Amino acid sequence: MDSVTITDVTLREYGQNVPSSSLELFTPEIRIEIAKRLMHAGFSSLEVFSCVLPKIAPAMNKSAIQRIAAAFGRADQYKIITLVPNKAGYKNFLAWGLGPDRYNHTLGVFFSAVEAHNILNLGRPIEETIDEYRIIVKDAVARKTRVAGYVSAAFGFSRPGETKVIRPSPEELGSFLDFYFDLGVETVTLSDLQGVADERETVRVVEAILNKRKGKDIERLAYHPHHVSGEKALANSQAVYDLGIRRFDASLGGTGGCVTGAPGNQPTEGLVRLFESMAIRTGLNGQDISSLADFVHRELYSKIPMAPA
Repeated sequence: MDSVTITDVTLREYGQNVPSSSLELFTPEIRIEIAKRLMHAGFSSLEVFSCVLPKIAPAMNKSAIQRIAAAFGRADQYKIITLVPNKAGYKNFLAWGLGPDRYNHTLGVFFSAVEAHNILNLGRPIEETIDEYRIIVKDAVARKTRVAGYVSAAFGFSRPGETKVIRPSPEELGSFLDFYFDLGVETVTLSDLQGVADERETVRVVEAILNKRKGKDIERLAYHPHHVSGEKALANSQAVYDLGIRRFDASLGGTGGCVTGAPGNQPTEGLVRLFESMAIRTGLNGQDISSLADFVHRELYSKIPMAPA
């Protein structure tokens, strides 16, 4: 029986969009409960935090992150991913005990494949971001920190108010993958930030990458589809699976999205059902996940709704 690895990104993607006025509902306690229930359902890989400025993501403040991390303890049996956008975020990652000396989280680093989005999201050109990440990742790897890389807008990006999609070339995407893998990053996730690729375009992009690399590192590649339609995101994931990718990101109820205005994700519960219907092993308890999705919708989404785009 074939198998896949699913990373649930609910707590990080939804959490970084929760406004300060709703933090009395999105408490550390409920985030701990959700994470523990995800783990109980079989997840060994979770995105939980991002070390960004609290004015951008109030729920990612130092106090909340440290309380939740302490409740998990050392993440040796789990892959708890914390995203870090720059040197300041990496400094906090280490200072708050998230590195291998204490809680042993996986460091997540990310930049966009499209210059316009990288400037909008990270406030600087891709080249500057890569130069800074080269320093960060080298230091992290030297400390024996596990590192996960992300390429945002790998399938294209439309500027706000425009319909034209700016698409990176396979050569550009290949160079970004080489950058990450050459530095010792464990996995690299390709993100369709705005859900701009249908099944055909998704296959075209992924196939071009795999052909150019002659299948090299395919087991280390992951797929992260955003889309206003969860069903279309799931269809894209099935197409990517058919090409040989075995790592996927999803969120409970399909909620989440980038602070730059990206639509939601594919639903975790739907992705598990899809793979179960294909007799593909996920290692997850679908009933527990569906129950948790209902709980999160009732206790959070209905009280702190997130716009789909």
